[in-house]
Amino acid sequence: MSVEPDPFVAHRSLLFTVGYEILGSAVDAEDVVQETWLRWDAMGAAARAEVRDPRAYLVRAMTRQSLNRLRTLARRREEYVGEWLPEPLLTTPDVAEDVELAESVSMAMLTVLETLGPVERAVFVLREVFDVPYDEIAAAVEKTPAAVRQIAHRSRSHVAARRPRVSVARAEQEAVVTRFRQALLGGDLQALMDVLAPDVVLVADGGGVAAAARIPLDGAAVVGRALSMFARRGPAGAMVSPTRVNGGPGLRVDVDGVLDTAISLVVVDGRIAGIYAVRNPAKLERLGAEVELSRRG
Repeated sequence: MSVEPDPFVAHRSLLFTVGYEILGSAVDAEDVVQETWLRWDAMGAAARAEVRDPRAYLVRAMTRQSLNRLRTLARRREEYVGEWLPEPLLTTPDVAEDVELAESVSMAMLTVLETLGPVERAVFVLREVFDVPYDEIAAAVEKTPAAVRQIAHRSRSHVAARRPRVSVARAEQEAVVTRFRQALLGGDLQALMDVLAPDVVLVADGGGVAAAARIPLDGAAVVGRALSMFARRGPAGAMVSPTRVNGGPGLRVDVDGVLDTAISLVVVDGRIAGIYAVRNPAKLERLGAEVELSRRG
């Protein structure tokens, strides 16, 4: 006789994905998953058996704990040295196949979500990514369904005005990333200029620990010059390899066999429109193994 898995185990990937999209930090999402598990386990078997919709219950609990954590993180991020970027993940191939999930966890989208308030972010994630009913979202964020609908509309408009027009054709993405990598390795300024969008933006996160630009670099001329210096002045033992970062195209830079930088790339109209380079060593620990994400649970 087969034994049904505990609902928490069955929905763990979903819960982590909810937490990661609200928090932008895998470390904090894992902490909140653990807190949610402790609360679930403490209920006791009898009380858990009476929960009619364990998935909805657990998502609600995860959301509340994530909001609490997000509010405590606000001051830490205000004091962060330089630009703050989400913690990059090495995602499984199936994430790239789910276009909506891949876009929602992309570095570009998570950066846009950083511009929302905590409740707006939670409402947007639950509604737009996980299609949670308004009444369930209302219970999770402790608002009325009517208020949640207004928040959802406002946050949807906010994100729509800022989200990049990302290419969803994998073949195109890979071709553009290959051109970019070759130009980067060769230090060829003209080749870089040809593959960069005129309004490309490069954001680097060193956290005050690794060298990185403290402000975003804007425009092909500025970004191209900065990148062309990589081959000429970069570490002698650097290796640049293609990878999948947060469900999208990216590169990893290893120096003497040690991961140094994770780069997430945004491809728009056949060119690189966004470059997100994470160099803070504390944020690179998840690039050693694939992380399973899920919208379904």
